[in-house]
Amino acid sequence: MDQISVGVIGAGSWGTAISLLLAENGHEVDLWVYEKDLLKILNEKLENETFLPGFKLPSSIQPTNSLEEAVTDKDIVFLVSPTHAIRQVVERFAIFLKPGCLIVNASKGIEIDTLLTVDQILESILPKHCLRGCISGPTFAKEIAQKVPSAIVAAAHDLKSAERIQNLLSNNRLKTFTSQDVLGVEIGGALKNVIAIGTGIADGLGLGYNTRAAIITRGLVEMARIGCALGAKPETFSGLSGMGDLVLTCTGDLSRNRTVGLQIGQGKTLANITKNMNTVAEGVHTVKSAYQLKEKLQVQASIIEETYHVLYDDKPPLDALNDLMKVDISHEFEGVAGLK
Repeated sequence: MDQISVGVIGAGSWGTAISLLLAENGHEVDLWVYEKDLLKILNEKLENETFLPGFKLPSSIQPTNSLEEAVTDKDIVFLVSPTHAIRQVVERFAIFLKPGCLIVNASKGIEIDTLLTVDQILESILPKHCLRGCISGPTFAKEIAQKVPSAIVAAAHDLKSAERIQNLLSNNRLKTFTSQDVLGVEIGGALKNVIAIGTGIADGLGLGYNTRAAIITRGLVEMARIGCALGAKPETFSGLSGMGDLVLTCTGDLSRNRTVGLQIGQGKTLANITKNMNTVAEGVHTVKSAYQLKEKLQVQASIIEETYHVLYDDKPPLDALNDLMKVDISHEFEGVAGLK
């Protein structure tokens, strides 16, 4: 396809990996870097030694500390900031976007207090002339940079925008599928991080594979319950942004969210864990949003509930597990529209 000038907002591991992918596909990328010390490293070392070491940045990736420079005259802008910072960042650059610009959310979270997905945040902030989409799926940043065969889903409200994202990202190492269920794709990408923390806690307690499989599978049902209650399509949760990303994040050693849960299960406190992490585990914030959502929607989501109590109410993990096993049993797909 023709070369496209793209902006990437956020130079963490995932933002850097997306930039490398876009550059590999022949596109010019302006990569916005929040941290000025990191910008200096990228310009001097041509490598993101802090968040994604070992991968040289080609000349087609231009790091910048200017949001205006990163988004001006861009046809497509990828948003890869932590969810809790997205509203503030987008409010700063929205005035520089050209008409018809496609904003693609690549972050995975739900805003605390408002309980809005990123797409809903963007809808309330972006100029009406802008288009919106998102990407999600089972993709560790390091493995995308290593060109490991992978698959992802690109969602947008109109199929043409989804196909634009698909064409931009696809190559012989990344298969990109399309969807128009933006809500379902974003809910799946956000809530799987919460389930990954719960799975990590169980693993940290030294429990077996049976337990892990049960949490993953029942966690998927909880994701679908919440998603369907909000209006998402049930089949989305059996796809890449649901089951695919859930399995990866709950079992992969590169998962930051699983690592948080693992260390909690081993007896460490959340404060000590997060203090020693140089990258954001989105699930730590999303646990709060997910818990508030289940309460608001009156949806049964016991794994999400117990994970919240462990992280924020200092509930002992074994007590949480025992309470999980006391939850009333029901039809396997109780509360999931279209599947019961």
